[in-house]
Amino acid sequence: MAQILLARHGETDWNLGRRVQGHTDIPLNATGIAQAQYLADELAGEPLVAVYSSDLGRARETAAAVAARHSLAVSIDPDLREKNFGSWEGLTDTEIRERFPDAKRGAWGDGETTEAVAERVVAAVARARAASPSGPVLVVSHGGPLRALLAHFGIEHGPIGNGEVFRVDR
Repeated sequence: MAQILLARHGETDWNLGRRVQGHTDIPLNATGIAQAQYLADELAGEPLVAVYSSDLGRARETAAAVAARHSLAVSIDPDLREKNFGSWEGLTDTEIRERFPDAKRGAWGDGETTEAVAERVVAAVARARAASPSGPVLVVSHGGPLRALLAHFGIEHGPIGNGEVFRVDR
């Protein structure tokens, strides 16, 4: 059974400002670049056979740091993207409450449903595993998709930090 490593991208200024990013392509900030390099250091001894990433820059850049250490290319899969939060993207929690007073906690506006995110990221990881069955693969994605994947694999977790990695033996 080959391992799947799931990692969240490094920090962006919108993470720092607690802005909803979703599909908005925000680059890593200086801390995020350092987190990507730390992740590359942390995984340098792993016998990775492939690296997969969301097509958003913050994930691609994080994945590229690790892939470079292993002389691997990054395979891009748009299905590993963060949830599309629709009109909430770019807003803070306070701004969402002010602009959308009827919004309920746990509901994410007019964007993509949590179920749709889970369906597409589980399928993306299954494709990655099928394409690279011989050894550990790294999947770099975003908080929402990683929560969906960890729930799918039955893995308990707390908040998912930028640059954090989870190991799945399934």
